[in-house]
Amino acid sequence: MMEAAQGRPWSDLQPELLGLVLSRLPSLADRVRLRAVCHPWRSNSLQQPLPLPFPWLTLPNGTFCSIPGGEVHRMPVPNGASCRGSVDNWLFLIHSDDECTLMNLFSKSMLELPNLATVWQREVHYQSNPEQFLYKLVAPSPLDSSPDSLVAALIIGDGIMKTLCVSQPPIVTCLFRFNMRPLPDLLDVAFLDGKLYVLSGSRKLYILEFCKNLGSNSNIKSIIDDYGDFLDMPECFPREEIYMLKFYLVECGGGLLVVKRFIRVMGPFPRDDPFGNTQTAGFDVLKADLHSNPCQWRRISELGGHALFVGQHGSKSLPATECCGSQEDCIYFIFDHPPPKFSPNPFYDCGVYNMRNGRITPLMSQTAAPAHDAGQWRSTWVFHAGAV
Repeated sequence: MMEAAQGRPWSDLQPELLGLVLSRLPSLADRVRLRAVCHPWRSNSLQQPLPLPFPWLTLPNGTFCSIPGGEVHRMPVPNGASCRGSVDNWLFLIHSDDECTLMNLFSKSMLELPNLATVWQREVHYQSNPEQFLYKLVAPSPLDSSPDSLVAALIIGDGIMKTLCVSQPPIVTCLFRFNMRPLPDLLDVAFLDGKLYVLSGSRKLYILEFCKNLGSNSNIKSIIDDYGDFLDMPECFPREEIYMLKFYLVECGGGLLVVKRFIRVMGPFPRDDPFGNTQTAGFDVLKADLHSNPCQWRRISELGGHALFVGQHGSKSLPATECCGSQEDCIYFIFDHPPPKFSPNPFYDCGVYNMRNGRITPLMSQTAAPAHDAGQWRSTWVFHAGAV
């Protein structure tokens, strides 16, 4: 009997054991390989309730990196298009003729957008190289290709000139410039419960509420005016050191968070690598208390079991138990702070920040990180269909 048991083929592996193996594979590529072993494994694996695969990271050369294994995937996109951001599993593409679209990476559905570079230059009356523009796109709910889809785009030109464009693709419905009241500056935007929140350069929080027909009926108001401890630096940081700050506005578990990223300047900026002497030192997270009177920022030390994936071109939160390979109360960050005219190593300053102990660990090992080529694509997270 023992010899008979030892001789049973792998295709007879019990579905429950196969499910345990699959649940420990964070990489979508590894799951595909497992399903390709034989027909029973494929059919049984499709019946297993599985956590979501870990999100992919776009690389400058137009490929996609699977974390933590470092596998490189090539997915078909229109010729001449480059990715400048993402919304869940939709890529924000700018084509060779400057047309803008959102493309679902997996279903290949397309959603036409306004020409955002033209919108920006028309509004600020300023000519700039569109290749240098930075974009952050957000949507109030999972996107589809219906005419009712709503998309907001924060457009940053030359690092300081900013415009907020809200559209029902492909029509621009309303625009807000950085130097127009009531928004003195724009740092980041996020949707919560169908309402668009805007974080300003003065660290105030505004809400932009839309009527059914959008346009001029949009209502803007400030809901947090008090800085509180917004600008405070963590006590463990040496006060003699210099830090740059980046801000991410993220919906998380039905609340709204501001994630402050402290980037340590470790020495003079080398001329050939302006960001080679910078490195992320830590994070601080504030939650907008929208139920107090007045509303205010409150520092938090945990994420309620969620994991945050932050980036200049797209951020998202997920329950850690629903995303294979992610950890509770951790912030996953990518190298997104250099200006786009530079093409640095996209894995230089990526990592995982644990809010419980303040430690930073690498996003992937140096041996797993794939070789990269320069290109026009921006580094951003791409989530799989089940995450939206």
